[in-house]
Order: sequence, then structure tokens, then C-alpha cells
Amino acid sequence: MPLPKPNLYPPFNIVRLSHVEFVVTDLALSRTFYVDTLGLQVTYEDGETITLRGLEERGHHCVVLRRGGKPVANSLSFKVYDEGDLDKAHDWFKAQRLPVEWVERPWQGRTLRTRDPIGIPLEFYCHMDRLPPIHQKYKLYRGVSPLRIDHFNCFSTNVDDSVAFYNSIGFRVTEYTDDAESGKLWAAWMHRKGGVHDMAFTNGRGPRLHHTAFWVPSPLNIIELLDLMATTGYLANIERGPGRHGISNAFFLYVRDPDGHRIELYCSDYQTVDPEHEPIRWDLKDPQRQTLWGAPAPRSWFEEGTFFAGVDVRDAELKAQPIVAP
Repeated sequence: MPLPKPNLYPPFNIVRLSHVEFVVTDLALSRTFYVDTLGLQVTYEDGETITLRGLEERGHHCVVLRRGGKPVANSLSFKVYDEGDLDKAHDWFKAQRLPVEWVERPWQGRTLRTRDPIGIPLEFYCHMDRLPPIHQKYKLYRGVSPLRIDHFNCFSTNVDDSVAFYNSIGFRVTEYTDDAESGKLWAAWMHRKGGVHDMAFTNGRGPRLHHTAFWVPSPLNIIELLDLMATTGYLANIERGPGRHGISNAFFLYVRDPDGHRIELYCSDYQTVDPEHEPIRWDLKDPQRQTLWGAPAPRSWFEEGTFFAGVDVRDAELKAQPIVAP
């Protein structure tokens, strides 16, 4: 199926991805992982909730950790340009016969909750409490020194349909993988903020959250994190990498938090802001697609992911298989 023509004048203006809310079963263990090991900064904590931000971020949080009995993701959140865009988003999703409700969220202004057609829970807001800058407080840099949240990747049962939907609200494809036999999309990377992606889709059992990624200063920070994790009890949490993706050209590492939520540490992709930017195509069987150096991903990377709270999953419609590590 051909890619849709980019929609440069969407019905409302999404600035970027904003934050994810995870349910975790042990808040203390999660704090040790996200704060003491990865290096995210605490902006609020009590016995039920911890909020975190990256070192370059001025918004109150990019991650919300909530204590609960089952590890799931409650929502993926996006920032819109102004309050008028929130109203436009409400009316647009309602016109698509998708559920809409205004919800209260701490540290945020009006927040719209909805979902996409395959069931991914989405929230949109304009205003979040602002915090003083800390990017030059270098004594705070530790772990992998995450600077900011970068993207989400979700399993989709039909990547063509997901691309068509997100294209309609202004996300633009930067790179994609298709299956030569069927002509259907197997994966796609889509952006709002001018990097390779804010949102990506991978063919698979879904909808589920595949991973949340954080931008880090350099590949050296990732190597230092590996040394730290390997000597502080987190060896089994290292899932894939380090390496350089063919898609996006980014240097990467995938790790799992204590509840299995997948986190990518990521840097060095490229600018895609020009409206005439042309997407890059990759064949599903190209070994450099996953990793520029040719190393295939483990089976867990294609099969495991975080469930969304209250959302049923189903098998992917496309049965094509990528190269998988033995």
C-alpha cells in the first residue's frame, strides 16, 4: 500500500510527544531503576506516585510512575500548541466516533482523553507546570543522563491503518519497512517535532506499547550505563544493544525496568523538519534495517511489550516475519 500524502495542515496542531504513565508494582524498585540507575530527575513523590523529568526538560514530568498491582501503561500523552487546538482535537475525535472526555491531571491544565482506532489510550494537553532549568547543573548528571523523552513505539495489528490515522492528524513518515510480498507496511516511523519520530508502529500483537525512548548526550553515556547495570544487579535487564540502527541512524540500547517495561536509550538521529522531506524505505529482510552492523534483534524484542490498561489485544493481520536472532 502506498504511503499517504503528508498532511501539512492537520485539524489541530500537535507539538510533540510529552509523557507516559506507567503502573509499577514496587515503587521503590522502580525509583532505584529510573532515578539512581538511568538518572531521571524526581519532580514529585509520595507513597503512590513518582514523577520524573529529563535534564533538558522544563515541563513538570515526562514519566509518571503509579503504584499498582499489574504493570501496564495508562496513557501516552502529547502536547498541543494552544487551548484552541484542544477544542479542535475534542471535536475532531468526536467526529471520528472515538471516545472523548475531559480529565483532571495534576500539574496540567485541561486534558483531553481519547484513543486511536486500534485502542491506544491518548491524552492531549496544552499547559503543564514549568520548572526551572537544570541542564547546566552538571552535578545532577548520572547514569545515562537522560536529556528528554524522545519517542514511543507501539505494536499495531495493522501498520497501514495506523499510519493513515496518524497522518490525518499531522504526523509525517520519515522511514518505513514494507513486506515485498504483500506490499503492506510492517513498521513506520512518524514525527511531529522534527526528529525521526515521536510515534512509531511495529507489526505485532496489539495494541501494546513496545518501548519508550529517551534522548541521551552521546554513545559514551550508553556504554557507561552498560558498565553500571552490569555491576549493580541489572545484567538480566539488558535486552538488546548497544548498536546503531539502520533506520534512524541512531545509537541505541534497550533495557527493561523491574516490571518489564521496555526503555530505549537513544541518540544521534537526524533532522526531518522540511515539509518536503522524503521517507526512506527499508526491506523487511535487510539485515542492516534493525542494526547497521547487521546484528539481529532477539525474539523478545518482537514478541513482548507493555499492555495498555483495560485494552484487549489481538493478533497482527500481517504474518510476515523479520530476521530474528537465534
